[in-house]
Amino acid sequence: MRRNLPLPAIIGTLLLGAAASVSAAPVATGATAPPPRPLGQIVPAPASVAPGGAPFTLNAGTAIRVDASPQVRALGAYLAGVLRPSTGYRLPVTTGHGGNAIALRLAASDRALGEEGYRLSAGRSGVTITARRPAGLFHGVQTLRQLLPAAVERRSRQRGPWRIAGGTVRDAPRYAYRGAMLDVSRHFFTVRQVERYIDELALYKINTLHLHLSDDQGWRIAIDSWPRLASYGGSTEVGGGKGGHYTKAQFREIVAHAASRYMQVVPEIDTPGHTNAALASYADLNCNGVAPPLYTGTDVGFSSLCVPKQITYRFVDDVVREIAAMSPSRYFHIGGDEAHSTPHDQYVTYMDKAQPIVARHGRTVMAWHQLASGHPAPGAVLQYWGGDFTGQAERKQVADAAVHGAKLVLSPADRAYLDMKYDARTPLGQAWAGYVEVDRSYDWNPGAYLPGAPPAAILGVEAPIWTETLKTSADIEYMAFPRLPGIAELGWSPASTHDWNAYRTRLAAQGPRFEALGIDYYRSPKVPWS
Repeated sequence: MRRNLPLPAIIGTLLLGAAASVSAAPVATGATAPPPRPLGQIVPAPASVAPGGAPFTLNAGTAIRVDASPQVRALGAYLAGVLRPSTGYRLPVTTGHGGNAIALRLAASDRALGEEGYRLSAGRSGVTITARRPAGLFHGVQTLRQLLPAAVERRSRQRGPWRIAGGTVRDAPRYAYRGAMLDVSRHFFTVRQVERYIDELALYKINTLHLHLSDDQGWRIAIDSWPRLASYGGSTEVGGGKGGHYTKAQFREIVAHAASRYMQVVPEIDTPGHTNAALASYADLNCNGVAPPLYTGTDVGFSSLCVPKQITYRFVDDVVREIAAMSPSRYFHIGGDEAHSTPHDQYVTYMDKAQPIVARHGRTVMAWHQLASGHPAPGAVLQYWGGDFTGQAERKQVADAAVHGAKLVLSPADRAYLDMKYDARTPLGQAWAGYVEVDRSYDWNPGAYLPGAPPAAILGVEAPIWTETLKTSADIEYMAFPRLPGIAELGWSPASTHDWNAYRTRLAAQGPRFEALGIDYYRSPKVPWS
C-alpha cells in the first residue's frame, strides 16, 4: 500500500488526540534482539560520527519533548505521526525536560550548525536533536528515522525493539542546493502524487523540488490573465491522455506541503522553446498569428515564442507575476534549452528581455545551461545538463559563465537524469544519454565535474526525472530509486565520505525501508540487497 505522511501543521493535533487509545506494540521475545544500526550507516553519509555509550530504547513510556516555538511543536507532531502507527506507543508531544525522551531543541547561538545542520546525541536516557534552525531539526529527524529499524516506516503495529545506537552525529550539508525535478508536463501527476514524491525526497535531505510546469505537451498551472493556457493547453499529454492542471489553490497546497518538509518549490516555465501548449492556446503568441494544434508526441525543438512581438513579454510578465505570488522560492526557472527553432540572435534578445522580468518580480533567474550562450544576468543560476557527450566548447562556455559570476546546479544527463534506463532491459525510460546504472549515477564529484568552473560557483546538484514514458507514481519510483539517494548524498555529504564500495552497502540497507514505505524500486545487481 502507498501512503502519504501526515501534514504536521494540519493534523498534528488530531494525531495527539488519537494516540491515547493506541496500545503498546508487541516486542519480540525468545530471541536475542539485533544490535542497533551503527550511527554512520545512513544515507546521505553524515559529516562525522562518534559512537559510544549505551543505546536508547524507544518504549511505551517515551515522550517527544519540544521547544515552545510553533515550528518545533509541528516537527514533534510530524515525528510522532511517523512513529506511532508502527510502534503503537502514545509518544506524547510535550514541552519541558526529562529522561526517556526524544528531544528537539533549537540553539540559535550554535553557528557551527549553519542553516541546515544538526547534532544528534543518543544514550540510555534519550535522544536529543539540536539545530540552529528548524530545517536542521527536520533533517535530524530524517536521520533518526533511518537509525531505527526499517519497520518503523510501516503504518501498522510492528514488533520491536526500537533501539538507537549510543553516540553523537554531527552533520551539515556540503551544498546549499540539493534538488530533484519532476516533469508534470509530458504526463500530468496529481497533487497527492507530487506530495508523495516530496515525502520520499525529504527522507534523503533534498531541499528543492523543481517542477517543470510547461512544455509542448501540456501547460499545468492556472494563470488568471491567460485562462486558456490551463483549460486548453493543459488538456492533453504524451500519447493523448486527458492531461490536467493545478488550480492556484492546488499549487499553493503543493508549496505548503513542501514547506512543511523544509523544501522550496522552484517553478519552471520553459521558454522560448518547448512552448507548443501555450502557442496552441493563444494564436497571438505565434509570429504568423495562427495557433498550431495541440501536441502529444515526444519530439523537441520545434516550437518557439515569437521574439519580436511585444505581446510575448506581456505574456511572460503575467505568468511570472502570478506564479511568483504563489511560490516563495528565491528562484524562477525560465527554461532556455533546445530552442532549435529560435534563431540564436533572437534567443539572446529574448533572454535579455525575460531575465529582467524575473528580477522585477523578486526572483533570481534560473535557466538551463544554454543561457551561457547569451548574457546571463548577474547571479543567474545555470542548470548544467550536459554529459560525456557534450563538446568541449559548450562546457567551456558554461565554465566561463561561472568564472564571471554565474552559479551552477549540476544535473549531468548521463549521471543524474533519473529517466535514463538502467540497462537495455529496463522497461521504462530513455537511453539518449546512455544507460545509467546506480554506480555511474553515484560515482562523480560535483566539485570537480566541470573543468574550469570555480568550486565556489557550484550551488549544488539536482536529479531531474522526465516523464515521456512515466505515467504513475510506481513508474517514477522505479526510475528514481535507488539512484535518487545517491544524488542526494553527493549534495549533502562531505567529499571525503565518497566511496562507492562503502556506499553500496549503506544503500543495500535502504531496501527494507523502501519496501516498508511502499516504494517500488529497481533491484540493481550492483547493490548487495539484504
